[in-house]
Amino acid sequence: MTAKTKKKAVWDWGIVRRAIWGAFVKLNPRKMMGNPVMFVVEIGSVITTALLLRDVIQGHPGLRFNLQITLWLWFTVVFANFAEAMAEGRGKAQADTLRKAKTETLANLIVEDQAPGIEGVKTAETPASKLRKGDMVLVRAGEFIPGDGEVTEGVASVDESAITGESAPVIRESGGDRSAVTGGTRVISDWIKICISSNPGETFLDRMIALVEGAERQKTPNEIALNILLAGLTIIFLLAVVTLQPFAIYSGSPQTVFVLVSLLVCLIPTTIGGLLSAIGIAGMDRVIQHNVLAMSGRAVEAAGDVNTLLLDKTGTITLGNRQAVEFIPLPGIEENEIADAAQLSSLSDETPEGRSIVVLAKTKYGLRGRELAAHEAHFIPFSAHTRMSGVDLNGRSIRKGAADAIVEYIISQEGTVPKELKASVERISSTGGTPLVVADRNRALGVIHLKDIVKGGMRERFDHLRQMGIRTVMITGDNPLTAAAIAREAGVDDFLAEAKPQDKMDLIRREQAQGKLVAMTGDGTNDAPALAQADVGVAMNTGTMPAKEAGNMVDLDSNPTKLIEIVEIGKQLLMTRGALTTFSIANDVAKYFAIIPAMFAGTFPVLNALNIMRLRTPESAVLSAVIFNALIIVALIPLALRGVKYRPLGAAALLRRNLWVYGVGGIIIPFIGIKLIDMLITRIGLA
Repeated sequence: MTAKTKKKAVWDWGIVRRAIWGAFVKLNPRKMMGNPVMFVVEIGSVITTALLLRDVIQGHPGLRFNLQITLWLWFTVVFANFAEAMAEGRGKAQADTLRKAKTETLANLIVEDQAPGIEGVKTAETPASKLRKGDMVLVRAGEFIPGDGEVTEGVASVDESAITGESAPVIRESGGDRSAVTGGTRVISDWIKICISSNPGETFLDRMIALVEGAERQKTPNEIALNILLAGLTIIFLLAVVTLQPFAIYSGSPQTVFVLVSLLVCLIPTTIGGLLSAIGIAGMDRVIQHNVLAMSGRAVEAAGDVNTLLLDKTGTITLGNRQAVEFIPLPGIEENEIADAAQLSSLSDETPEGRSIVVLAKTKYGLRGRELAAHEAHFIPFSAHTRMSGVDLNGRSIRKGAADAIVEYIISQEGTVPKELKASVERISSTGGTPLVVADRNRALGVIHLKDIVKGGMRERFDHLRQMGIRTVMITGDNPLTAAAIAREAGVDDFLAEAKPQDKMDLIRREQAQGKLVAMTGDGTNDAPALAQADVGVAMNTGTMPAKEAGNMVDLDSNPTKLIEIVEIGKQLLMTRGALTTFSIANDVAKYFAIIPAMFAGTFPVLNALNIMRLRTPESAVLSAVIFNALIIVALIPLALRGVKYRPLGAAALLRRNLWVYGVGGIIIPFIGIKLIDMLITRIGLA
């Protein structure tokens, strides 16, 4: 099973069944106190229940009305709990899937290691649950990795589908940024020695399970602030309702506790109060559906407010490997001649650049790879010292490499360097490309143009981010000339060339000093300080353990461009919360017109002018408002879980749209809904 889950239907029956039970479990007052709005509704329900029991004993004439009010007040509380339980249930379903990936594994604990390799290794079978941080284990082909750790020796192909959902195996080896391994994954080939980096119960899989459990989610600062606002509004309306009773007694129309509680419940923002927690949990759930683990709801919310996006060039903006795009011959040299020499010098070159040269010669010039064994070819491997490679065969000495290295080689062979060579090299460099010069002994043949290939659609994506008000900065170790060319082609707003870890930190701090929120991706140990400093730090799952521990999100797919989707999910979370808050406050207006005339029209007939919905009776008006107040929570659960559809609009445009769609809609819909409920309950004789 995998962490990468399909998008679940909102009303998945398994989740609904669990949520129904959870809705009643959450009636525990200790749990309800975390939601002040719904806690007040629960207290009101308890009061009306107690009074209802008294009325039953005393045979009160208004028993049917009081019973219906009490039931619908309890339904309001249960429906709000159901919304939260539905959101949590989606996360718990994913956690159950992950738990199935946790199997008790026997580990080969290394007790003696006399030499490199596995010949001199002595191991003892030990349950994975007994391993401790710092233990060394040996994992061979076909065995499961018993815990999180770092590869210290060896290289192996690892199946990580249990964690990432991707069927393609990945290479894990000691050193570099691909040494981290995760417990529960399986070695497919070869062997590796691993230093365990976590104690039982602290593995990455354990953290994943805890994080996707909705109940473990901490409230974000914005959510806490909104809760305080809702609590304040609740207190204000509570005081208003309490002071209404003396006025009602004075005016000769005293109200029952059932009516007063109904008025209070309909006035306070119960809709957003009931859905607020579900919105936050669902936001984290949407991140999980994109195979990203958010360490907290705060990280998802911060992504929605990001102003600056830092993106690595290699592997994020570009494909990650330079590719040969053209052969440029010098005067007097045919294109086929340089293509042939470039291909011959690259036949043993297993780098992506070398393979691209062979492919370009084959596709553009029809040159196919040749069998050179009979020609006693001697291949010259690339070295950092010579900065060139090549082949010697049939009396020829073909070399390709950096321009200055090949120039020195030609001169050492008593040849001359054409002046046109320098012009070709400078032209390629000025466009952000990498020139490789090809020579045959003392004769320069031309230049190979290697180019960083920008991923398709990147310019459009950066335009999309610009519409969202987000500034994009490309980070690269390239020289400023090359960086400028790539930045121009990709369409980013700015770039940081020849970047070192400290440069990234300084850039993030400068942006934050201006009051901006910064997001970035990284996978190496050298990225860890910047990931920790950034407001949203997305670490790649293929990266090192320090990088994953420093970030507040982990991308299980190790796709750096995922940061763009994360920002959109964060903005969608904020939009959903804002939209439903607007709707909740707006839909109280209709309830005023339903309940206030019902309470006082008998004493003050002039208030009948406010009964614009022409509700049949005072009892039906109050009951209709209470029923609508409960049902609208259920009706909005799908929107809270799926989120409001994101559109890249400015803040002012979003505010206008919210006011029109959810503000005006929040006023109109309750008028229609309350009127329809009034017609229904009077027709069937409930009021």
